[in-house]
Amino acid sequence: MQGKPTNLTIVQVYAPTTEAEESIIEQFYMDLQQLMDDIPKKDAILIIGDWNAKVGEGEVPGIVGKFGL
Repeated sequence: MQGKPTNLTIVQVYAPTTEAEESIIEQFYMDLQQLMDDIPKKDAILIIGDWNAKVGEGEVPGIVGKFGL
């Protein structure tokens, strides 16, 4: 989406489940990284989708709250 002062790039994903083969999961993240590398650095990026994640109790201060993934 073109905008001012910056463009917005929206990326929609469907991540493989943890039951998928490790090679498929790795390929998903390599493809996502390649896509991110191709987006202009000045763009705002919004990544949305089904990450096939499970809610847990992991916490990383400043990044993931007490009901993290």
